[in-house]
Amino acid sequence: MLRMRLSARSDYALRAAIELAAADPGHVTADQLARTQGMPSKFLEAILTQLRRAGLVRSQRGPDGGFWLARPASDISLADIIRAIDGPLLGVRGERPENIGYTGAAEPLQTVWIALRANERAILEEVTLSHIVTAKLPPGVQQLADDPKAWTSQWVN
Repeated sequence: MLRMRLSARSDYALRAAIELAAADPGHVTADQLARTQGMPSKFLEAILTQLRRAGLVRSQRGPDGGFWLARPASDISLADIIRAIDGPLLGVRGERPENIGYTGAAEPLQTVWIALRANERAILEEVTLSHIVTAKLPPGVQQLADDPKAWTSQWVN
């Protein structure tokens, strides 16, 4: 079954980027980020390197070194970070939904996967690091989260 699954790498990347967005102006070391969020330091360093290569963070070596956001927090969406770490937001058996074709009665399933990706994008591309740091989510996102059904699992075994 297809479902949103966030990797540990993306989770750590999001948390580190949020910490950088919340930090006072200046550099934050990977060790500081790892301690603050309870993450393995070496694992986080590799993630920060990916974020740097994607142009989302900058770094400086040396005694005054560390990491900082490459753009304002209001210009970096959660989707930007997830894509930098894990690639496309939604896939079906490792393929983009527009590249999956179905025949017969299952043909409309591709449209469902496209709609699911569009819905996921609508949230993850709208929410920025700034929204998280200020705890002021966009109204549409907050409205979805305010629905009590959003907080319960619907999985049936």
